[in-house]
Amino acid sequence: MDIEKKRKEVLFTKEEIQKRVEELGKQISEDYEGKKLLVVSLLKGSFIFTADLVREIKIPVKIEFMTTSSYGHSEESSGKVNVLYDIKENLEGYDVLIADDIADTGITMDFVIDYLQSKNPNSVKSCVLLDKPSRRKVELEADYVGFTIPDKFIVGYGLNYGDYYRNVPYVFAFVD
Repeated sequence: MDIEKKRKEVLFTKEEIQKRVEELGKQISEDYEGKKLLVVSLLKGSFIFTADLVREIKIPVKIEFMTTSSYGHSEESSGKVNVLYDIKENLEGYDVLIADDIADTGITMDFVIDYLQSKNPNSVKSCVLLDKPSRRKVELEADYVGFTIPDKFIVGYGLNYGDYYRNVPYVFAFVD
């Protein structure tokens, strides 16, 4: 069946996402008050979430980008994480917050946390829009979570299927 003809089940509306991102930004602002915050956005999936999130953070924040790959064009993680584009900033003296679209198997976030901790920041924490704990393959609990979701393949709001649907302002799953 053609993917365009499948029904869409909206899991989180644009308004629900906006409200939750505002709440996360407020909590992060409070938790990092008086610290040197550096947000590392994991591209490509988190760019929309990160942009909205940092606009809700009311303390000074520096932003870096990192590109990793473990999915390719598949719905399943390969289990191997590659760094395609690394951050340029020296992390010493910073409290780092990794922003990602989804914690699924946890493999990518676990890898990135260890990788960035090796660069000697004051701390490394994680913030994900979506958490899918039923799919974990490593022990990982994100420090900040937008929404916990069931085991469905979801797209929209930065999450893609192939190279598409990142621009959709809500999160949905295709339904047969």
